[in-house]
Amino acid sequence: MVGEGSDDEAMRCWDDLVPDALAVILGKVGLEEKLSVVPRVCKLWRRAVAGPMCWQEVDIEEWCHRSHPEQVERMVKMLVSRGGAALCNLSVSRLQDDAIFAFIVQHGGGSLRTLKLPVSEVSDAVVEEMASKLSSLTTLDISYCSKMGCKALEAIGRNCKSLVGLSRNMNPIGWEAHTGNDEEAMAIATTMPRLKHLEMFYGQLTETGLRAIYAGCQELEHLDVRGCHNLRIGGAVTDRRPGLRVLGPLIPNCYDSYLEDDCSDDYDSSSIYSEDGELDEEWDGVDEWDEGWDGVEMRVYLAAHNPDHDFGWPASP
Repeated sequence: MVGEGSDDEAMRCWDDLVPDALAVILGKVGLEEKLSVVPRVCKLWRRAVAGPMCWQEVDIEEWCHRSHPEQVERMVKMLVSRGGAALCNLSVSRLQDDAIFAFIVQHGGGSLRTLKLPVSEVSDAVVEEMASKLSSLTTLDISYCSKMGCKALEAIGRNCKSLVGLSRNMNPIGWEAHTGNDEEAMAIATTMPRLKHLEMFYGQLTETGLRAIYAGCQELEHLDVRGCHNLRIGGAVTDRRPGLRVLGPLIPNCYDSYLEDDCSDDYDSSSIYSEDGELDEEWDGVDEWDEGWDGVEMRVYLAAHNPDHDFGWPASP
């Protein structure tokens, strides 16, 4: 039991902490508290939370989904600036232009190991320009980034030699209009030989592209091709090497899952409407689209499955 003077002793204990150690401890605090509460405790904590060691990991992906683009840009710039060369893992979403992506890479790209920026308006051109500064990347999520394509993937693959995880999932709405296209699959197959985990949910790849990935990514352990309607059951999906787990291509209740993933309780449902209150074109006819998936089943093709590497996927039937 600590007696009288315990408050002073406790304060001295905090004062005696190595600044970096204090920053690591405070880095575990939630984002809101770290921004609004911690700086008000004392000068020592305010200095610590303003330094880079407190911002090695930044995850505001869900917050970005609920916030206006202007707020997202300001928050991303502030947190990336604080993390600087210490920033290792960054998860954001809905980046509105190439400029904010360039800002991230210029201020924290050299140390980034994990970068997640789904649903972002980032182009091939800026990725090609900045990819050389992302050489430390091991995990990348560019799902639903419609302005990126094979050129961005090729630039990432050629410059990020340590990349082991890639998520390149796409929007299921309008899937029936997609024709086969193996450009992205070929870019992955020829430049990312160390991949272990690859997601191409609703990709346009064909049997040719899938076989190229099998051949080029020899270390691949998990492949998600659910919703890739150009792949055939019993085709290249089953022609995989032992030790590779493939999920897809069929998927059950895909529309329900899509909405469940993208719409949280606090999601603003008005976001599916345009500024004049009219329903966005991409949501027109959604009931008709949904009916086409009634009764669809999912099949999992598994070779030498290791239960320790499930990545949260549903169990095999």
